[in-house]
Amino acid sequence: MPIESFNPYTGRVERRFRAFSRAKTEQILSQSHRAAATWRTTTFPERARLMHRAADLLRERQEELARLMALEMGKPIADGRAEAVKCALCCDYYADHAEEFLADDEIKTEARRSFISHEPIGVVLAVMPWNFPFWQVVRFAAPALMAGNVGLLKHASNVPQCALALEKIFHDAGFPPATFRALLIGSDMVEQLIADDRVRAVTLTGSEPAGAQVAATAGRYIKKTVLELGGSDAFIVLADADLEVAAKTAAQARMINAGQSCIAAKRFIVEKPVLKEFISKMKTHLLAFRPGDPLSEDTQYGPLARPDLADELTEQVNDSVKQGAKVELHGGQSKPGTALFRPMILSNIKPGQRAYSEELFGPVALILEAKDADDAVRLANDSRFGLGGSVWTHDVRRGEELARRVEAGAVFVNSMVKSSPEMPFGGVKKSGYGRELSYLGIREFVNQKSIWIAQEEKPAARKKVE
Repeated sequence: MPIESFNPYTGRVERRFRAFSRAKTEQILSQSHRAAATWRTTTFPERARLMHRAADLLRERQEELARLMALEMGKPIADGRAEAVKCALCCDYYADHAEEFLADDEIKTEARRSFISHEPIGVVLAVMPWNFPFWQVVRFAAPALMAGNVGLLKHASNVPQCALALEKIFHDAGFPPATFRALLIGSDMVEQLIADDRVRAVTLTGSEPAGAQVAATAGRYIKKTVLELGGSDAFIVLADADLEVAAKTAAQARMINAGQSCIAAKRFIVEKPVLKEFISKMKTHLLAFRPGDPLSEDTQYGPLARPDLADELTEQVNDSVKQGAKVELHGGQSKPGTALFRPMILSNIKPGQRAYSEELFGPVALILEAKDADDAVRLANDSRFGLGGSVWTHDVRRGEELARRVEAGAVFVNSMVKSSPEMPFGGVKKSGYGRELSYLGIREFVNQKSIWIAQEEKPAARKKVE
């Protein structure tokens, strides 16, 4: 795949980049490996000072960064600004809390003193996607750098300018250049990097096939991995829920990033008595979203990131309709080969349809009918994915009980699923393993070393001299 900035709104290539040669990639890896030995010796206050400066630069440059996201993958400019600010919050969060999160854990044993030390492991390779081109990277980079590791970023090939802009932010903040580098390389070089002993761990956010491939390679070379993969999040609406609030939030949740989000709600599981009313309200809210030029302040959703993604989504929808799904809201592509995809609603989603089992990565809402709350949980869990989910009900205690039964890495009650620095983020089943963010995220890529200090031996008693 070429490394180029393709504007999905205009259909024009903005910039092309020559992929790094193997020799240049090797040079960067060698420099990063050497930097890891020095960077690990820096103090937390020194790392925090630089990370706070990176946060400041993210805020100062939010306009520039938002423009790059709009041009490279179609994100509305207002959403791009919000993403840059969220990245700054994450940098500040780890700058403030890393030392606390990685403090020694004292363990009571028979030893004089025993504790767990959390120490950096070295070079961490990040394979990142295009849909949140700054946030996905920062939520790996901020904790990794604060832990004393160094980062190598292999970003998606369609957002090279975003990758280089983030590298420049860390460098301008004062981080030694080799502690964070963006590699403009194709996927064909990832296996070679994972195989190299100087790379100690890999984190990937992306598709299920990409995760399986990286995990298999990392397993072959005994490397720790964290995988955040696809999702088909359930949005459970019980009959006693506030339907107006639930339907409005449902539309917002489905339209995050034009539907191109792993944690965007995708399967709306609604109790039968309120099914028709919910569909009607959600349809109204979806129709109110304004498409347009991502650089316009009025645009609420832009095109999908590439025309081929819209073509693939159309194929999933068409196949599902042939298999029995019903179109409740017509939208989609105006013609093949175009990136704009208007929101759709499909109902009568049943096993055997592609929409039932696959992730639809775009603004298509899937409506599933539930007999009751137990049936809703059953439907929510009848998926190979398990990233996020939400439960909507007037009875908050009941909502919490149901949330505990949903198989997912995060479940929100009466709120839209979102990621934040304070809470761990990740999934179960085919949605991956490991956690990003919170204190768990920074502890994923450290050596949790047990240190045992024996009791002091008492000196032998001296015999009394007669």
